[in-house]
Amino acid sequence: MKNVHKIVSWGTASLWLLVGLVLGCGGALHATAKESLILASPNGQLVAEVSIDKHISYTLTQGDKLLLLPSRLSLEVAEVKKLLDKPQLAKVSRRSVDEVIAPTLPTKSKEIRDHFNEMTIELAQPVSIVFRAYNNGIAYRFVTRIPGQVQVDDELVEYNFSQGDSAWLPVEEGFYSHNERSYIQKPLVQFKRDTLSSLPALVATANAKILITESDLQDYPGLWLKGTGKNALAGTFARFPTKVEMEPNSDRNEPVKARAKYLAITKGERAFPWRILAVAKNDAELLTNQLVYQLAEPSRIADTSWIKPGKVAWDWYNTNNLFGVDFKAGVNTQTYKHYIDFAAEYGLEYVILDEGWYNLGDLLSTAPNMNIEELVAYGKQKNVKIVLWVIWKTLDLQFEAAFDRFEKLGVAGIKVDFMQRDDQGMVNYYWKVTEEAAKRKLLVNLHGAYKPAGLQRTFPNAITREGVKGLEWNKWSYESTPEHNVTLPFIRMVAGAMDYTPGAMSNGIGPAAFKNVKFDGKAPDHQDFSIRFTRPMSQTTRVHQMAMFSVFESPMQMMADTPSNYRKEAESAGFIAKVPAVWDETRVLHAAVGDYLVVARRSGSNWFIGAMGDEFAHELTVDLSFLPAGSFAMESFADGINADFWAEDYQRSERQVSRSDRFTIKLAPAGGWTARLTPLK
Repeated sequence: MKNVHKIVSWGTASLWLLVGLVLGCGGALHATAKESLILASPNGQLVAEVSIDKHISYTLTQGDKLLLLPSRLSLEVAEVKKLLDKPQLAKVSRRSVDEVIAPTLPTKSKEIRDHFNEMTIELAQPVSIVFRAYNNGIAYRFVTRIPGQVQVDDELVEYNFSQGDSAWLPVEEGFYSHNERSYIQKPLVQFKRDTLSSLPALVATANAKILITESDLQDYPGLWLKGTGKNALAGTFARFPTKVEMEPNSDRNEPVKARAKYLAITKGERAFPWRILAVAKNDAELLTNQLVYQLAEPSRIADTSWIKPGKVAWDWYNTNNLFGVDFKAGVNTQTYKHYIDFAAEYGLEYVILDEGWYNLGDLLSTAPNMNIEELVAYGKQKNVKIVLWVIWKTLDLQFEAAFDRFEKLGVAGIKVDFMQRDDQGMVNYYWKVTEEAAKRKLLVNLHGAYKPAGLQRTFPNAITREGVKGLEWNKWSYESTPEHNVTLPFIRMVAGAMDYTPGAMSNGIGPAAFKNVKFDGKAPDHQDFSIRFTRPMSQTTRVHQMAMFSVFESPMQMMADTPSNYRKEAESAGFIAKVPAVWDETRVLHAAVGDYLVVARRSGSNWFIGAMGDEFAHELTVDLSFLPAGSFAMESFADGINADFWAEDYQRSERQVSRSDRFTIKLAPAGGWTARLTPLK
């Protein structure tokens, strides 16, 4: 990470309003009555008011609209009883920062303007609370000043909203989870007290959308939410595991059998994770919000030149199904050489060897018919790198020896799977693995994982992450629906890169879309989609899948289908292969959570546009006024005239366009549209 420019100003009184008491940056005051401190965003539109009385609470307003009602915050530490009971204000300091961050892996933009106002509330107790106000959200964190180790017994997190506010929650059955959930939308008051939700979550108020998540999660459990049966959500955490037990005959599933009463044992002098409220006046603003990245600790890797984004030929989704080849396809060296040949032919940077390359339970072994050294060497000849899938528990048990082997083999990275927890111990495991991988110049793709929460900035070799209900769910369920696909970018993707694994070439219209399709005034009595584990298909049109590569963000982006299917559908595959995995600029042209979106992204001088819709048909206008001057050659793919019944039907077009062009695109139910725009000399 480098800062292109940086401007920091202190004590800019014109930006701040203080109600009830005026405090200098260096002054010290002890509270004897209720104090109210106000922090405004740089543009003055978002205002957080912090109240210090018997407890500490805060509100959030946008203009003259109250978004968040008084919501308490607190931290309980065993070593300092009643740490935040009857808090006493000691000092308030403020600063303004305006700098530009250049991400190692730019998922949304080459540069991020990091512009905020900050207020640090130092209490007489050994704790401070830091608030930051950005133009697109606020965040707070605790900073403690307690010598030695401490036991954090609890943390109070409240989000109190107004009557009528609703939410999209990824509802969970328990803390032991892959965090691959559908989003349930309904009024907040209808989420009962026993409702458990992972993050991110999205709240719709009368005047804004508010995304709840966290950043800089280190040595601490992840934040979850509970319903309250009221217009509110309450924070909750997985407590420290005291007993874990591997399931019988399993190398991967290790549920927690007992937990302590506390959350974490950690350093007493530290900063805790940021609690984020990302605020969007309209749905489009959610897609460009990067507060999770901005609030994370900067990169600890000095030389990041070896961290390369790219596309991946993936084997597991399609179960190595090859046809038209002269060898028996499966988990064997010949099959993966074929994958490498395919990757080289289409310009893909990586091939992943998923489950099966080693004898489960022993990362120092190699499965029969597999020669990893030969594959790595073959890949180098073709300029294709190898990524190895591993079970987290086996890696933990063989940590040093396994990493020694990965480094000796010369692979590019590892895909670590099946963690399914985010208590303090597992959060620390993520950091341990990623740091060790960085020492050996290995990329890390985390699966069976909790949501991104800052690690991707601190260790940019943590190149992507699952924690999303992705394409593979079509192998066994109806749950990866078009509506789900156009909900993800507004919620899960705001937290960071997501390994959804797009790119199905076998496509069918599923039951959710068919009920919205009319033929001669009647809905069809059958569906085109079917659940097939070994020959899976998507519940979308072909072009919906193609558009995902411009819409979904992942610096290590999978092409999930089999090389044989991609060669059969060479026109679609050739277009997909040319879509970059990182971006210099993002423009949102249309956006409605769960309904549709149209996103334009720039890589160098080329632009790519992706449009995706839910189960209904949509007509949307594409305005190219964002383009620079000059003419562009546009290659586009649209749903075919019969795509509402035959999902693989598409139409390819070429035309010359400029910034003065406006045109209408038609999305079939579960449909899409996508284009590449190349400047003409």
